[in-house]
Amino acid sequence: MGALYVLLAIFLWSSQGAVVRLAGVDLHVLIFYSIVVSLIVQGVVLCQKRYRSKVPDSRKMIYPAMLGVLSLGNTFTFFYAFQNTTIANAVLTHYTAPVIVAFLAPFFLKERITRKIVAVIVLASAGLVVMLNKFSLGAHETAGILAGLVSGITYAVIIIFLRLHSEKFNPLVLTFFTNVTMALLLAPFVDGFPAKALWSILLIGIVYSTIAPILYYRGLQEITANRAAVLGYLEPVCAIILSMFLLKEIPGLYSIAGGLLIMFSGYLTVRDSRV
Repeated sequence: MGALYVLLAIFLWSSQGAVVRLAGVDLHVLIFYSIVVSLIVQGVVLCQKRYRSKVPDSRKMIYPAMLGVLSLGNTFTFFYAFQNTTIANAVLTHYTAPVIVAFLAPFFLKERITRKIVAVIVLASAGLVVMLNKFSLGAHETAGILAGLVSGITYAVIIIFLRLHSEKFNPLVLTFFTNVTMALLLAPFVDGFPAKALWSILLIGIVYSTIAPILYYRGLQEITANRAAVLGYLEPVCAIILSMFLLKEIPGLYSIAGGLLIMFSGYLTVRDSRV
């Protein structure tokens, strides 16, 4: 059942790139107000008696705070990639995460390191080199791809972090206090409300920042970190298909070639549960 929760969350997230691109507002503003919406929705639910008892004491609040910092870094770089390169480049570089998880897991989750880890890292790196071909990219697109890579690294760290600490919290409670941290970090930089982007703010706040994370955190309580990361390969496939229909965006040759190398490295990761 845990895998189903993760898959549902990832399927929802797969349409996020098109929404960010079509919103047409500054990233920090879009992220801040979508978080405010999610906090309102989550706060109403948390007012129920059965959830109030699950709010942790102040000593445990360090975990949502740390997750909030990681999540803000992940969200901002991922959204930046959506706005500065193709949806295909953004999601494919983001999904170097399974390879990074495979590398980090032996150090933090006491999982065994193997030669296959080295192989998948080499393959994923080769895919990035192909996507970053200097003769095919402009400065903005290169920055977008690099941002996608950074989002993949932070995503991998989040997976490891959640695997270590998610069982300490109710998923909704963890999501709420993570979003509180993100909102507090962004609030000093926001001035004014972009009414034209209300539709995207509501969609991101309710679907991507509330429903999807709760499903994802719930799933991570039942499946391994590597399995959760590799299930995420549904997202780039769906995201690329949606971008073709919604944005008329066809992936280029370098994106396809590099993306295939990255996804194949993820396939090698999942083939052996010991990786």
